[in-house]
Amino acid sequence: MSGRNEGVILLHGLARTRLSMRSMAAFLERRGYLVVNVGYPSRRYPIETLAHSAISPAIAALRRQQAATIHFVTHSMGAILLRAFLAGEPLPELGRAVMLAPPNQGSELVDCLGRFAWFRLLFGPAGCQLGTGPDQLPARLGSAVFPVGILTGDRPAVGLGRFFPGANDGKVSVAKAQLAGMDDFLVLLCGHSLIMRHRTVQEQVAAFLANGRFERAG
Repeated sequence: MSGRNEGVILLHGLARTRLSMRSMAAFLERRGYLVVNVGYPSRRYPIETLAHSAISPAIAALRRQQAATIHFVTHSMGAILLRAFLAGEPLPELGRAVMLAPPNQGSELVDCLGRFAWFRLLFGPAGCQLGTGPDQLPARLGSAVFPVGILTGDRPAVGLGRFFPGANDGKVSVAKAQLAGMDDFLVLLCGHSLIMRHRTVQEQVAAFLANGRFERAG
C-alpha cells in the first residue's frame, strides 16, 4: 500500500474521456494513492498542446496535496502526451510511469488510414501525429529517460488485425508499443480499448508503481 504522499496522474487515450480510467482511479485510491484522473479534448489540438494543458494542472493539484512523488498511468495516446511533456519540462517529483497499450513507435493503423479525410475529421490533429515514420512525433521524442513499465495486449479487435504485420491489440502492435530505455515490458491477453479495466492489469500497474517491475508467476 502507498503512503498518502504518493500521487498518480491518469491520462486517457485518443477519443476517450476520463470516465474510461475511472476503475483504475478507484483501484489506485484504494491502494492509498492520491489520484488525479485527467480529462482533456484529445481530438481538438496537437499532442504538444494537449500535453501541457492536461498535465500541468494535474501536477499543480498534487502539489497542493503535498505529494512528494508523482507517478503516471497512461492509456494509448496518453503515453505520448507524457513523453512530450517530459521532453520539455523537468518534474523533480517524478516517480514511475506505467503505459498501457502505448503507440510508442506509432501505429500502423494511422499509416494506413491517416490519409483519409474522415480519419482526420474523426481523430483530429493529435491522431494524425501517431504514424510510425521517422518524422512522426513518437519517433522524434526519443528513448525513455524515466522509470517506465509498458503493458500491452495481443487480442486484436475484429477486422483490425489485418492492418498489422504481427501481434497486436487492434490499435497498436506489440512491437510498436515498446520503447527504448523501458524498465519492463509485459504482454497480456487483452484488447486495446478496455485494457485498463482488467483486474490483472490493475494489479500489475500497482506492482510496477511500488517495485519498478511487473510480477511474473514463478
